[in-house]
Amino acid sequence: QVQLIESGGGLVQAGGSLRLSCVASGRTLSAYAMGWFRQTPGKDRAFVAAHSGGSAYYADFVKGRFTISRDHSKNTVFPEMNNLEPEDSACYYCAEKRSCGSNAYGEASWYDCWGKGTQVTVSS
Repeated sequence: QVQLIESGGGLVQAGGSLRLSCVASGRTLSAYAMGWFRQTPGKDRAFVAAHSGGSAYYADFVKGRFTISRDHSKNTVFPEMNNLEPEDSACYYCAEKRSCGSNAYGEASWYDCWGKGTQVTVSS
């Protein structure tokens, strides 16, 4: 029913910025959490950032560079990525958790629905 559509990826030079977007369509109520993960070939999906339970959370490797905001009325979350580095290159995925009695925002298995991803490539 719910579809997550990521956008905003692309090719940028090191030090550049991108603003990603995840839009949740086909839903009448806001999700408990919306998170972002990234994955490169041969590696597991790694937690990047999330807006969960009314708070924002960040992985250590993006703190100070990434900012995540959420528009609940429009079912949209916006990760602002600044000072991008080549190691940030990955496919970035948006995920949604509809409801939960706990908060495991950093665990991929906790989420209910995933988008198809948007590619971010940072050149050196």
